[in-house]
Amino acid sequence: MALLSFLFPTKPKSASAAKERLQIIIARERNGRQGHDFLPALHKELIEVISKYTKVNAEDIKISLDRQGNLEVLDVNVVLPDA
Repeated sequence: MALLSFLFPTKPKSASAAKERLQIIIARERNGRQGHDFLPALHKELIEVISKYTKVNAEDIKISLDRQGNLEVLDVNVVLPDA
C-alpha cells in the first residue's frame, strides 16, 4: 500500500488547504502587526478557489480587516451569481 500512496499521492481538498492558509496568515498577522499585508494575497486565492466552482467577478469578493484594540474581525463577503 505504501508504494501506491507514493505513486498516487492524494491531493488535499481545496477547502482544507484554504483553511490552513488562512490560519497561517492570521497567525502571522497576529505576531507581526506591522508586517506584510496579507489581504491582497488572500483576495487572489479566494478568487481562484471560488472560480473552480462558479463564475465570479473579482469585484464580487470583498475582504476587510477591522481592528479595535486587541479585537480583530476578518470579514469576507462573496456575492454569488444567480442560479
